[in-house]
Amino acid sequence: MIDQARRLVAERFPDALAALLAGSAATGNATATSDLDLALLVADGGETYRETVRHEGRVVELFVHTGTGLTELFAVDAASRRAVLQSMYATGVLLTDPDGHGARACERARADLRQGPPALGPETVETRRYGLTDLLDDLTDAGDGAERLAIGGEVLAAAADLLCDARRAWTGAGKWLPRRLREADPVLGPALVDAHLRLCRDGDPQPLARAARQVLDLAGGPLAEGYRRTWQGTIERTV
Repeated sequence: MIDQARRLVAERFPDALAALLAGSAATGNATATSDLDLALLVADGGETYRETVRHEGRVVELFVHTGTGLTELFAVDAASRRAVLQSMYATGVLLTDPDGHGARACERARADLRQGPPALGPETVETRRYGLTDLLDDLTDAGDGAERLAIGGEVLAAAADLLCDARRAWTGAGKWLPRRLREADPVLGPALVDAHLRLCRDGDPQPLARAARQVLDLAGGPLAEGYRRTWQGTIERTV
């Protein structure tokens, strides 16, 4: 896959300042049907964009950035508390980097990851506590299996947000959510993941409810009565 990635770079981006193979192909976890994730640095004056193409029969995700664009996207990804792009650069394999632009970008990514995400503000934490408290009431009361599964997914996401904030750890979505939870807390992270799996497999909501309540206690405890927000022109999400 590395050779295939190099051929694509040579054909489509011969003037790139740097090219980096990321994702499962870079970490050695790719399968025969895995796509290729390629990050490319181009000179300022070019475009910053994302594009999906097919090369030699394989789907390829292209992440093309100017230096300015990469700096802006690093800032956006850090603010999102997910650091998706930083993870790509921190764990990727440089394919070409004649002048060191790629190596410097990788080091910036690693520095961001070491620093950790920005903390949620006190009011945001309070609102998320309120949202998770409400979800746990719904999870306990739900009699319909489909509703219980839907609520369970929201409980997992809300608890993950609070746990990662409490541990100053990066969060994630999709396949990255369980990975980031396990990294954030070696006890509560796996407990949440395993409890959600048990809910999906057996329909039992109690392990997930217990794990989520432990996260709530870590974040300041359940919150219902006493919660109040004044309308400020936007609707603040509770989960």
